[in-house]
Amino acid sequence: MTHYFFSSGNRFCTAGGMMKSLTVSLVTAAPVLIWATASLAASSIEEEDLAQIYGSEEMVSIATGTRQPVSKAPAVASVVTAADIKAMGATDIDEVLETVPGLHVARSNSGYNPIYTFRGIHSAFNPQVLVLVNGIPISNSFAGDRGQIWGGMPIQSIARIEVVRGPGSAVYGADAFAGVINIITKTKQDIEGTEVGGRVGSFDTYEGWALHGGEWAGFDVAASVEYHTSAGQKSIIEYDLQTQLDQALGTHASLAPGPVNLSRDNLDARLDLSRDHWRFRGGLQHRSNFGNGAGVAQALDSTNRYGSDRWNADLTYQNAEFADNWEVTGQLSYLNTSQIVERNLTLFPPGARLPIGANGQIDFANPVGLVAFPNGYIGNPENWERHARGNLSAIYNGFENHILRFGAGINYDSIYKVKVSQNFGVDPATGTPIPFMPGVPLIDVSGTSSTFLPTKDRKDFFFFVQDQWKFAKDWALTGGVRYDRYSDFGETVNPRAALVWETRYDLTTKFMYGSAFRAPNFAELYATNNPAQLGNSGLKPETMDTIELAFDYRPHDKLRLGLNVFNYWWKDIIRYVPDTRAPSSTAQNTGTQTGYGGELEAEWKALDNLKLAGSYSYQKSTDNAAQQDAGYAPHHQVYLRTIWEFVPDWQFTPQAKWIIGRERAAGDNRPAIDDYTWVDLTLRRKNIHDHFEVAFSVRNLFDVDAREPSLAGNPTAAIPNDLPLAGRSFYGEIRVNF
Repeated sequence: MTHYFFSSGNRFCTAGGMMKSLTVSLVTAAPVLIWATASLAASSIEEEDLAQIYGSEEMVSIATGTRQPVSKAPAVASVVTAADIKAMGATDIDEVLETVPGLHVARSNSGYNPIYTFRGIHSAFNPQVLVLVNGIPISNSFAGDRGQIWGGMPIQSIARIEVVRGPGSAVYGADAFAGVINIITKTKQDIEGTEVGGRVGSFDTYEGWALHGGEWAGFDVAASVEYHTSAGQKSIIEYDLQTQLDQALGTHASLAPGPVNLSRDNLDARLDLSRDHWRFRGGLQHRSNFGNGAGVAQALDSTNRYGSDRWNADLTYQNAEFADNWEVTGQLSYLNTSQIVERNLTLFPPGARLPIGANGQIDFANPVGLVAFPNGYIGNPENWERHARGNLSAIYNGFENHILRFGAGINYDSIYKVKVSQNFGVDPATGTPIPFMPGVPLIDVSGTSSTFLPTKDRKDFFFFVQDQWKFAKDWALTGGVRYDRYSDFGETVNPRAALVWETRYDLTTKFMYGSAFRAPNFAELYATNNPAQLGNSGLKPETMDTIELAFDYRPHDKLRLGLNVFNYWWKDIIRYVPDTRAPSSTAQNTGTQTGYGGELEAEWKALDNLKLAGSYSYQKSTDNAAQQDAGYAPHHQVYLRTIWEFVPDWQFTPQAKWIIGRERAAGDNRPAIDDYTWVDLTLRRKNIHDHFEVAFSVRNLFDVDAREPSLAGNPTAAIPNDLPLAGRSFYGEIRVNF
């Protein structure tokens, strides 16, 4: 959540020989089972039913940039609709994404921000997933994620979420690495009228929203406003980094045992205007009173509050009949983000006694003395970013059996303002140590050598070409390549290829290869005055190559089975390597990781009023340098959901997930992270007097002590018992449509 990074620990567990044997059996036997079931079902499905089967299938555009049925798209893709989101009783997008096969949402100590972990590709500092809103990246240049003051994303204005597991750089460029998530917001057609609603729940949580879809002056209009305030869950951190310092130095400054700091005040507003071939979208995501979780330095901080404003606007021209056989799309977009400190970021609490080096900053390796900080060790980093993007693409279908798509564009990213005030280090104006006594104001070191990051910008010029070639009956080959040239680290080329075989009318087989890259973020490249982690302007991008085999079987419109297996090779991983004779670490391209696994999923409408869905995911990832498990990501994930309309207009939705087998990474000697089973229930009453709807949800029904891994440390983790998730919680909601 800020530029100060301090390492710490984790815990893991294995599932045992029986689970491993079961996994191998499922992954190897599932293709045979799908083929056998298809053969048995063939006699009961007539050709005239095919139109109905395909007509009921979800469409996806994230795989190629053109709309296709999920089963035919050259990728392993999932679609979560607004109806799915409502049925599961989700209150935030992370609760939705946790239901996607192969995707686990871990947590960072800093603000409990989500770590989207696809297929065992886990990184606490460097997000490996590209998140889009309406096809436009919302990445932050400083840390490469969605913004350090993320604060979640509400779900009322979401029409659908498309997720691709696997590489996407041939289509989307940087950071489409382990996966791509595209959040598509509601248009006038999705709302059609006005909806208002509210929700109250545990942890002093209150939410309200209003959506409207209609027409105005010849424009289709969709508008939404969503407000959320919460004190946040108060799970206890038993032991933190300051606890260790207290034990070593004889002080009593730590706030542990104490609760995590997860307060939130969020306001999200969106506007969508469209007419003929034009569409304008604008939005604001305002965050304030944002608590920093378990502490940015892994020492509890009950004082700090952050704020952020994210303004976005985009203008799109799309004409499917621009000329004979031509479809043309042009787009301009702008995003402005900020990270603002509302209340002091207290890295270590009042009364802390810390080893200080010659530069006036913490130095555990070569301290010149121990200094007491009666107000705490305070550093307030703030930054402002802007992102401007423009692109033009075209689809040409004038060649028989070919659909060509090509385009080019430019992205401009800039950290245009950086501000820092602190009570440690050296005052650049006087060359003397900054005073840290009570009543002495913080020193503003903005624009000096003491600033954690200089203002920087980056330009990316790119072009791509893609061909979807139906070269024989039931066979299609998609091939593509994208070239990116960055102004700071150079060029990269990322190809892809996918062979899609309509093996039977109800079975599709896919063979896929793709490469991807993650661009170094500005902190990794340019951080120059960080107490713990320094940048390296010589970094190369991380790269990954992935191969996949997937099956999609739909014997009729009430049943779908899917299976995929994958193997990936991750190279030039950016990690912070300890510096010789210094307390800091510097970003380096070091290490490789390989992994393999599979995902089995099913959806079955067992009765007209009963729908079942579930998935099983397995992955095994290896840190090749250490020759051991890469750590922290679950080897096994199981998810089950039932949607049961037990009487008309009454819907009951129980869901459960099992997180199993999280080992520790190299150098982290703590015991395994405990497995957990998480159960949610939602009861919904619809169509009350034709306009009203009410729902009641319980999350973590059995109040399990579920935890996500904290950072490793040397020699011990700063938060050894990991990051506790929320206990049992309750939510009630009401919505009105008119």
